[in-house]
Amino acid sequence: MNDYRGIFADGLWNNNVVFAQMLALCPLMAVTSTATNGLGMGLATTAVLLASNIVVSSLRHWIAQEVRIPVYVLLIASLVTLADMAINAWLHELYKVLGLFIPLIVVNCCVLGRAESFASKQPVSAAAADGLAMGLGLTLALVLIGACREILGSATLFSHASLLLGPAFTFLETTLIKDYHGFLLMLLPPGGFLVLGFLLAGKRVIERVAEKREVKEEFHCSVQ
Repeated sequence: MNDYRGIFADGLWNNNVVFAQMLALCPLMAVTSTATNGLGMGLATTAVLLASNIVVSSLRHWIAQEVRIPVYVLLIASLVTLADMAINAWLHELYKVLGLFIPLIVVNCCVLGRAESFASKQPVSAAAADGLAMGLGLTLALVLIGACREILGSATLFSHASLLLGPAFTFLETTLIKDYHGFLLMLLPPGGFLVLGFLLAGKRVIERVAEKREVKEEFHCSVQ
């Protein structure tokens, strides 16, 4: 399991939290009305995933099998509380937008799932890589869906990024079409489902094309 390239390939594409495992759909539909919100939620979840994997892997030899799940939940809840307080203190505007969905990271299946299925069985370095990879994959999905919904819904990209994430993110704010009247459906949860469906279909098409290419290359190699 020390194949870090494979770990990141799983997190970003093959076993992506959203596009492969279909997890975290509740915050996905609720907060991805803009790419900025998706980025903020993704980074918060990535921090919790990374920290929880490191802590669980570090303590795996001292946690009894009979009580491991309650211990994992307690550790994750503590880390989420710290993340919630940090966002409230330093990114208060983002905190007001994400609201209840930050504490709900505790019940996000991908966080507990990675702690149980990977971090509890692997060394700290591999667990940290897995947490980072899964978090970045989730962030990529949230930002991608948020960007699609924001572009179609209001013809902007990363709107209010400077207010939510700080002045350093001003360069991300883009207005694609001035005086655009908007497409409200894309900013509502049904729009999130539509965008997710099209992105899932696109991922399947890319995977099938890649599989056919691999088969052709193997055939040519065998012929030669």
